[in-house]
Amino acid sequence: MPRHSSSKEDPSIRLLKVGERVRHILSELLARGEVHDDVLSVHTVSVTEVRMSPDLRQAKVYVKALLGEDEGPVLKALQVNTAYFQREVARRLGLKFAPKLQFRVDESFDEASRIDQLLDDPKVKRDLGVGRDFDEEG
Repeated sequence: MPRHSSSKEDPSIRLLKVGERVRHILSELLARGEVHDDVLSVHTVSVTEVRMSPDLRQAKVYVKALLGEDEGPVLKALQVNTAYFQREVARRLGLKFAPKLQFRVDESFDEASRIDQLLDDPKVKRDLGVGRDFDEEG
């Protein structure tokens, strides 16, 4: 039986899988209130994405506070508790080294809102309407 040859996609799939597992672990820790922090206990924080470095030693963790409120204090609280999160991630993943977590505010929701506002502009709607008519005729 032929051996599976490694391709360039294999490492990226592994990175995605590990990143997703880290995201689930962090989400679980935050949802269950396992972090003993006053700021984190009163805010609902969503871990939207985790991007791992190729060597799995760095992880950029994108978070969003519910309704986008108090993102500054929430981000600071996450950064203060980074050592706890790193220990828990390493323990639950069974990795030899804990990835260094870097918490960042996820701004993709704000960008999506900005794009929606642009698309709702009457001038843009008019232009899109003209484009559709042209496509239907052609």
